[in-house]
Amino acid sequence: MTRRSVALLIETSNGYCRGLLDGIIAYAKHHANWSIHLTEQERGAAPPAWLQSWKGDGIIARIETDTIGRRLRKFGLPIVDLSAARHVKGIPWADTDDEAISRLGIQHFTERGFTQLAYCGDPGFEWSNLRRDHFKRMTIAAGCSYHEHQMTPRYDSSFSWDAEKRAIAAWLNQLPRPAAIMACYDFQAQQVLDVCRELEIAVPEEIAVLGVDDDRLICELAEPNLSSVIPDTKSTGYEAAELLDRMMQGESVSPRQRLITQPLGIRVRQSTDTLAIEDIEVARALSYIRRHALANIRVTDILRHVSLSRRALEHRFMRLIGHTPHEEIMRVRMDRIKVLLRETELSIHEIAQRAGFEYAEYMAAVFKRETGTTPTEFRAECKA
Repeated sequence: MTRRSVALLIETSNGYCRGLLDGIIAYAKHHANWSIHLTEQERGAAPPAWLQSWKGDGIIARIETDTIGRRLRKFGLPIVDLSAARHVKGIPWADTDDEAISRLGIQHFTERGFTQLAYCGDPGFEWSNLRRDHFKRMTIAAGCSYHEHQMTPRYDSSFSWDAEKRAIAAWLNQLPRPAAIMACYDFQAQQVLDVCRELEIAVPEEIAVLGVDDDRLICELAEPNLSSVIPDTKSTGYEAAELLDRMMQGESVSPRQRLITQPLGIRVRQSTDTLAIEDIEVARALSYIRRHALANIRVTDILRHVSLSRRALEHRFMRLIGHTPHEEIMRVRMDRIKVLLRETELSIHEIAQRAGFEYAEYMAAVFKRETGTTPTEFRAECKA
């Protein structure tokens, strides 16, 4: 099998592109004999200097600017583009379905009772504009109210985070509550969450926030943890590599070839894990539970942060949420235990401490009562 030299001009600074690389590597390992050239770079960075003297056979690139596109076309090599920006016409490209991403976001919000839906975008990215257009159209078709905020493009010379924070704050302050915001990608969603925290806006009770890309580091460092649409980036990268391989072997491929993969779903975390609640006292109680459930709080602790009697609070919870405040505390704690069992190798004792239980035996008994299975059994099922 002829060994071919392939350049990957894909940024390594975010989870989306690392997923693309996973797919490309998987294809190359099992179906191709490639010598791969990859250097660390950021989104929109100019092609690396080594590319000028490189003698290769094909390129897979995220072509984010006209400048990059013009330089790559000069090589006269097979190229597959992984950007929706389409800076180079007449070459095949692969991407995730932006319409399906927007549809998932709207379904996620409307299933939780939100009718005030908003999109926060970056007009410097064509895929953000496409998602905005789909999101707006489907929001209106669903009979919901549409709101929008466009930030200064992240790579614009005039971009200032301080100015953007002020603009986001002004926008959030005029949004009707409760509202649900879909950001064009996780980084921007995290910025919205930062402003919500500074304004002391309860997330997700007053404003729910959803990102796109499921970049684990961003999502789990966000406060609260960020829910996000999961793109099938590995499949996108795999199919792009397969297409490039065919092109390098001389197969004729239509320049209009477009490989579109469907998102896998939504990873629900704290930033959208709620129902749309107009009752401000219940929303305040839910926010307190989200933030403090793992500290072994009681209903009496919640009552110190709301202007309701215990009887009134429990009555409103039953009417709006369908269960009591105590049951909500337990639900949050059980959800946290499930995450730790599924995604870490922590011992049962360590998990009990992180979930606010003094004794692992008691946590195990409560977990079995609430879920019907023991922590050990749950962990084994997740790994099966």
